[in-house]
Amino acid sequence: MQIEMRYGHGTLAVEIPDNNLVSVLETAPSVPLEDYDRAISEAISYPISSVSLAEIAKGRESACIVISDITRPVPNQVILPPILKTLEQAGIPQEKITILIATGIHRPNEGEELEKLVGQVIMNTYCIVNHFSQKQLTHDYLGETKKGTPVYIDKTYMEADLKIVTGLIEPHLMAGYSGGRKAICPGLASVDTMKIMHGPELMEHPKSAVGILDDNPFHIEATEIALMAGVDFCLNVAIDKQRQITGVFAGDLVESHLTGARFVEKLAKATIPEPVDGVVVSSAGYPLDSTFYQAIKGLLTAVEIVKPGGTIMLVAACNEGIGSKPFTDLLFKTDDLTAFVKGLYNPANFVIDQWQLEELAKVARKADILFYTDGIPYQHRSKLFVQSLNDPQEGIEEILTRYGEEAQIAVIPEGPYVLAKLENTCE
Repeated sequence: MQIEMRYGHGTLAVEIPDNNLVSVLETAPSVPLEDYDRAISEAISYPISSVSLAEIAKGRESACIVISDITRPVPNQVILPPILKTLEQAGIPQEKITILIATGIHRPNEGEELEKLVGQVIMNTYCIVNHFSQKQLTHDYLGETKKGTPVYIDKTYMEADLKIVTGLIEPHLMAGYSGGRKAICPGLASVDTMKIMHGPELMEHPKSAVGILDDNPFHIEATEIALMAGVDFCLNVAIDKQRQITGVFAGDLVESHLTGARFVEKLAKATIPEPVDGVVVSSAGYPLDSTFYQAIKGLLTAVEIVKPGGTIMLVAACNEGIGSKPFTDLLFKTDDLTAFVKGLYNPANFVIDQWQLEELAKVARKADILFYTDGIPYQHRSKLFVQSLNDPQEGIEEILTRYGEEAQIAVIPEGPYVLAKLENTCE
């Protein structure tokens, strides 16, 4: 059977023998909303566990709207206009509205990238600011969480009279689901806060995993931090594989996000009865497979359904290469993933973006990794802790060679948008 994998801005075909193909795991069919503007306007007028945004905005002098950065396929150009219109009708002037890009520890979005993010009209009309996690003076210190995490949050956000966060809800490799509180942490948090949030105590916890909110320490800590910072209104969306909006969830930070996560779980969860020998997975195409750093999320999608000692084959365009300089340098100087993870427990060893290498180590502990890309030079792929492939079909042949004629293979064409689970582990 030929299967089209999401790859960059298009697809990549792989051929799996019918007798070896156990399942193609995909999101459930869903119907996109017919009128986005109307759906968003209704959501902010009749929100979840909250009064309307218009009522909240009355009497406020300034507003900050937090949006996701370019690494997330959030339809900001659709989300923002109804919010902006509501704020201005409530009496907040354009010059007092700031759009703050929640870059987390990523690079800023500027120029053509910024235009792609918000559209030319909004870019030319409103004040748009990038968050810089490593500029400590641009953060306010809010104290410590109950567990002792120091909380530093972007000053631009903290100084706003009205605080709004937006985003996309999808399965997330350690937070359970993206969206909601993640706009604040890691979105607007300083690197000093993220040393703890992306440290091994949280990252290595078995509940810090995809599709889990209950007892997830990362989710709990990020929610506490977001509530410390204060969120007056939250608006998140869900999308389908064509990037069309399937749901809008607005209102109270905690309740609206939980409602959205439950909605997404029903659509995203796909199961198989037993672990398989091999899993072929994408990183859902652009923008999630723009770098190897981001593409690792595809591996985490597959790790639960592969057998110990099995093989995961990842396809990702990586048209922007490996990732940030700190992540690339860390990869190139790391020879042993086990020693690397042990070293993380010493805070002096902290490096920006180390958490994604830690996630790669989680996968490598369970399965071998095959990797196809045309975006990273061949000589660099040997440092990625993967077996590089010359073409995708080579990977299929490798899996069949390793596990024989009866090899069982599952395929996840949409990568991280799918919540791949074993049937006996589903609650």
